[in-house]
Amino acid sequence: MKIPLVERDTVRVCRRHVRVDEVRRGADRTVREEGMATHLVIISDREPLAWVLRTQRMAFPAGRASGLPAEGDQALLYTTRGCYRNPTRDRGRVMGLAVVTSPVETLPEPVVFGERRFTSGCSLRVEGLAPVRGGVLLADLVPRLEVFPDERSWSARIRRASLRLPSADAELLTRELRPLLGPRSERLADYTRGTEWHDGT
Repeated sequence: MKIPLVERDTVRVCRRHVRVDEVRRGADRTVREEGMATHLVIISDREPLAWVLRTQRMAFPAGRASGLPAEGDQALLYTTRGCYRNPTRDRGRVMGLAVVTSPVETLPEPVVFGERRFTSGCSLRVEGLAPVRGGVLLADLVPRLEVFPDERSWSARIRRASLRLPSADAELLTRELRPLLGPRSERLADYTRGTEWHDGT
């Protein structure tokens, strides 16, 4: 829901307090409900990435029951340096912005990529994508991010499906990412080309 507000105002909507965060798309301001978290969703291969962006769904491996996004949370999509199978050339980037639109639940049938089985999942609404192989270089911002207290071992913290971010980190990464985003409809083909999820366009 969008309503005009003076910065830092707090309002009551539907008997719930909401905090106003200035999140700009042009001059827009949006109201974000208190308690909404932001997660760094980590994707390490181009086939799962293409599936996520094509279907607007996210799947998680067995045994990952805690620390996963909840319905209404924001997801910053992160591709590892090995996602495009050329880790000597590519670097890990935050490249997409999405909102989780359903709870994480056990899937009727696991999603399988190679030898990996993903047994739970949720729906997403992808709000924007950076150009393929573009986005925010996470390593460059590690010294400014609270979620990585030890800069020397930060990469060990992203060897998981999802990492919840402190609010300051979420705001920094979202602010850096937004100017790079374009519509999913315009950039989807670049991400799916060469995968089984490409529709031929």
